[in-house]
Amino acid sequence: MEVKLDRKDSVTLYKFKKLIKELESKEGRGTELISIYIPPGKPISDVIGYLRQEYSTAANIKSKTTRKNVQDAIESAIQRLKLFNKAGPTGLIVFSGAVPQNGPGKEKIEVYHIIPPEPIDIFLYRCDSRFYLEPLKDLLKEKDVYGVIVIDNEEAAIAVIKGRRIIEMKKFTSGVPGKHRAGGQSARRFERLREMSLNEYYKRVGEHANQILLQYPEIKGIILAGPGPTKEIFAEGDYLQYTLKDKLHIVDTSYSGEEGVREAIQKAREFLKELRMIEEQDLVRKFMSELSSDNPSVVYGEKEVLQALKSRTVDVLLVSEDLERVQIEVKCGNCDERYVYVVDESELISKVPEILSKPCQKCGAQNLQLVNQKSMVDFWIEEGEKAQARVELISSSHEEGEMLKKAFGGVAGLLKGH
Repeated sequence: MEVKLDRKDSVTLYKFKKLIKELESKEGRGTELISIYIPPGKPISDVIGYLRQEYSTAANIKSKTTRKNVQDAIESAIQRLKLFNKAGPTGLIVFSGAVPQNGPGKEKIEVYHIIPPEPIDIFLYRCDSRFYLEPLKDLLKEKDVYGVIVIDNEEAAIAVIKGRRIIEMKKFTSGVPGKHRAGGQSARRFERLREMSLNEYYKRVGEHANQILLQYPEIKGIILAGPGPTKEIFAEGDYLQYTLKDKLHIVDTSYSGEEGVREAIQKAREFLKELRMIEEQDLVRKFMSELSSDNPSVVYGEKEVLQALKSRTVDVLLVSEDLERVQIEVKCGNCDERYVYVVDESELISKVPEILSKPCQKCGAQNLQLVNQKSMVDFWIEEGEKAQARVELISSSHEEGEMLKKAFGGVAGLLKGH
């Protein structure tokens, strides 16, 4: 199996994560699973030579079964590597091993090769009871990190956006009195005290912002927002550390605080165009806008979307990434009649035995067998690809994604010519 990751393609990213989950679930006996990480520039011939040595060393393994399985895994890895002239610009990862199928002695050699999304900087060979996936998981971590500071003279909020999630949010109030001075105090003295209080408040926000945002050295930029001139005063003062000041992008918002953060993300769309969350929100908004038009060029509902895919009229298929539904296919062992059911993941354990206990509707025999089960996310990806539609997976970690999942059953389509 080969997997190559395009970080901007939600389907390949999903498949990549799914493969990691699958590899994570595999467990060999003893040290029969091999992981090989090859950095770019390392000659494949050198790696094959190294594996030949390991093959010879494996001859010393006392257990006959383990020895055979390790040597078979190494040989399979060598044969896979022979398909490549070189490791490529990001390197190459190979997993090979004897994976038990149905109990001991029934192992099957499985081989996977992966083109990593970014260059790997290590050469690593490891034999273990599990595949070594940590370096691969590190490469998958979201790289698009942005900071948001929303401030006015009454309140402020600091947030961190990573990929498509707001992963951190802190809110502060200024405690600074409004512009109307208290009775009996001179206007000048009151204004001076107010300015001192504001300066202390800005310093406090700046200290918190430095503390939070400097934890993310990979931060791409910082949106500084808020109503009125406070944000500009804050930007010009010495409140933020200089490396953060260099990354500021200022936008006007009507709100401050938490609501201001969400508004700032929307207002800074161009600045955040690399951010997947914005792309997803735009897609769902486009669907909603089309839906409310006089002649909507959209489709939703499982039956309706499937029909539109069969007729190849879908341009973009929107699928909730968190669609917790599974398709079950069963057949009658007597007459070969097949049935398809869709159940919630949470009901899988109770529903499958219930389905299998039913008599066949065609011949009446009580001999139903489970043939296949797949997640509905995989089902929709396959159907979308067959119909040559662009498939976009939408997270429900934001408001629009949650609406797609709850109000529209997690699947919808923008039709051609929309």
